Amino acid sequence: MTNILFSPEFITELLVATIRMAIPLLLVAFGEMYSEKAGLVNIGLDGIMTVGALFGFLGTFYSGNPLIGALFGIVAGIIFNMIFAIMTISLRSNQIVTGMALNILGPAVATFIYRQAFGIQSSLEKVPLFQNMKIPLLGELPFVGELLFNHNILVYFSYLLVVFSVIYFNKTKSGLNYIAVGEFPHAAETLGINVMQKKYIACIICGALSGLAGAYLTTSYISSYSDGIVAGRGFIGLAAVIFGRWKPVGVLLATVLFGFADALQLRLQLINSDLPYQILAMLPYLMTLFALIFFGRKNAGPKSNGKPYYKEAK
Repeated sequence: MTNILFSPEFITELLVATIRMAIPLLLVAFGEMYSEKAGLVNIGLDGIMTVGALFGFLGTFYSGNPLIGALFGIVAGIIFNMIFAIMTISLRSNQIVTGMALNILGPAVATFIYRQAFGIQSSLEKVPLFQNMKIPLLGELPFVGELLFNHNILVYFSYLLVVFSVIYFNKTKSGLNYIAVGEFPHAAETLGINVMQKKYIACIICGALSGLAGAYLTTSYISSYSDGIVAGRGFIGLAAVIFGRWKPVGVLLATVLFGFADALQLRLQLINSDLPYQILAMLPYLMTLFALIFFGRKNAGPKSNGKPYYKEAK
């Protein structure tokens, strides 16, 4: 077993799988990061991802094009997250309770729609997946080319998302205004920043990225939809935001770490049949708990996180 673990082929395949499995975590974590930087703690990510996964599957199934499926997932995620936006921004309901409601509602709605569309079947419907596109020149680089530049379009979009977010939050006035909404919303309002608008935009971004993260599972990872397909990835994404200290690069590194744990446990299942697979499957979730226990205690996040915003009376 040791020879297999340290073989070049195993390490290369493990790292490529790490990138592939980190992408849905990265997308949903960045959605939550944008939400929390505007002062909105949305723990309903699993529910949004589930809806995105279903509509990503349906869009691909009826169009035959996974790109259409990904767009369906984005739109479905935005619409579904508008429940959270209206309840927490306009009606000022508790953000944690509303997020939990999304986690309960999302899988229920997805199961109902799927069974209305396909009925109860003994086998799952299949759809075509995104194909890898090797980037010219970069894809030919030894090791790095195969690791980073031989993936599908959603992976490359995720790269751009990280770069954009770093520049947006650190180098632009709009990004600094966005951060101000999550830190000191009343002070931001006195400077002429439309706090309510920023919060709704944050919900749109969170819904879009979380829905796309769900659609990734049915357009890039698994060619079918089934109940429980998200498997707690929304909560892992939430932990990645805390572990990454609400910073784009930190969140990126956290999701890669969790993706590595997920890829590793799958490969350990294949090479070690004596160990119960349930124990290995626990690895990503144990790592998530470890991150929250040891790194989440001293990280408070944006100062207005989770607090309802009441506009100042004129």
